[in-house]
Amino acid sequence: MAGRQDGARRWEAGAGEHADWAAELLDHLRPAGRDVRRVVTWLARAAHATVALRDGAGLLLAGTRIPLDEDLVADITSGRIASAALEDRGRHLRLVRVERVHPTPAAVLAVARDTPFDRRASDIVTHTAQVVELLLAGHESTAAGHRLRRAASDLRLAILQLLMVEDTVSARRVAAGLWPGLLDTDEACVYVVESSPDERDDLAEECLSATGERALVVRCPAMDGHVIVLTPRETAGAELRSLVGRLPGVFLGGSARQSLARTATAYGQAVSALAVARFRPDKAAVYAERTHPERLMDPAALYGWTVRLLRPLDALPHHTRAELLATTRLGLEFTAVNTAKVLGVSRNTVRARMDRVESLLRTDFADLTVRATVHLALNAQAGHAQHPADGAERSGPAELTDLLAGPALRTWAGDLLGRLEPDTRDLRRTLRTWIAVGGNAERAAQTLGVHAQTVREHVRSAEPVLERQLLAAGSDLYEVVLAHLAAGDLGLPRLRGSKPDHPDPPVHG
Repeated sequence: MAGRQDGARRWEAGAGEHADWAAELLDHLRPAGRDVRRVVTWLARAAHATVALRDGAGLLLAGTRIPLDEDLVADITSGRIASAALEDRGRHLRLVRVERVHPTPAAVLAVARDTPFDRRASDIVTHTAQVVELLLAGHESTAAGHRLRRAASDLRLAILQLLMVEDTVSARRVAAGLWPGLLDTDEACVYVVESSPDERDDLAEECLSATGERALVVRCPAMDGHVIVLTPRETAGAELRSLVGRLPGVFLGGSARQSLARTATAYGQAVSALAVARFRPDKAAVYAERTHPERLMDPAALYGWTVRLLRPLDALPHHTRAELLATTRLGLEFTAVNTAKVLGVSRNTVRARMDRVESLLRTDFADLTVRATVHLALNAQAGHAQHPADGAERSGPAELTDLLAGPALRTWAGDLLGRLEPDTRDLRRTLRTWIAVGGNAERAAQTLGVHAQTVREHVRSAEPVLERQLLAAGSDLYEVVLAHLAAGDLGLPRLRGSKPDHPDPPVHG
């Protein structure tokens, strides 16, 4: 039995036969060949032996299991001796300690032959042990790097989910320890970068690099091909545009600048802009700050109406109220499934929260006019929380009819819906009927006496004319619903009245 001295290890391969096996062994250190199992298999063939790489607990890491003296193995893995050579029941054994990245315990490379070890076989075993050490260190370092990146990715998602439910205090607290200064801001933009799902991981790394890691970069939990980027920096948009410009099949949608508490709103804007980006030569678009209906309403009256509509939620604890409102805001924009993924909760939790809001407001989210009106109130509530309307405290009671009766809003609604008039298919009538039956093409078709596919084609044809997405529920559709209400084309929604029973859940997903 002999110990192996510590110190510098030198390759002793020379010319002739040594050069052959040394060259083969070195090939296993090339990037394409770094596989411990392949090295152990090569050693067994080169040394005409049975080889096992195992840890001190007996777990086989590579090769073929060999019966060994466990006390001897313990001496080697503990560091009492570095190597051993012995003959055991007709077998000739060499055991060599293989260091591993701390705190992982050392392993043992065991080689068994029917014939004694000559100089060549001994050299092969010694140098192979060194290669195995290098490969294990590289593998374990790579694995540790993957775990670290995964943990960082999970934390970034957790921060985004906190922002989505308006918990900016907790989001800042989590971010401060890992990315100091990242959320030391009142406002930020949200971007959504789209690629194919199998390229998404590489895209996320590219986004981190493009933004100098001074942005919150998150793999979207709802859409497999999306990367979400939240950043307060004005230059980030140009950096991401440059990235998208040189990557084929990648698109970029960006939001308007929003307060951190309105991250969910900014996310919806970025998704809306992404739909436009797919048709642009530069593959990028920023949410258009077009005239929205709430901006044409009297701010004080809108604020007063919003406060009264949402008052049933005021008795709830602050964190519960914020959670319900944030979930409902997202649930009205996206499907229940995607809302659940974005928030990191179950689909049933999303439905339960929205059911609770629906019950407190005593209304029915299956009605598109209700959804559009509540969506208006939620956005107005979020906006007023950051920028209270002048004179809002003194405003008297306002009804929805008062908000819809303003001349500016009526003019806007007439102009918007008037774009549909030139089409001989009477798109306006189809759209009005489709909205009235909750966006159900089959029911609209029965009312109109046409095929359901005709209804879908009419609604789809109205989208480019109105410059809004209609078949995907969200802000665009709700604006068009409000235009119909302001124009008098639809009856007012039933808010805080008796809620009829209905079998369908409030969010479709």
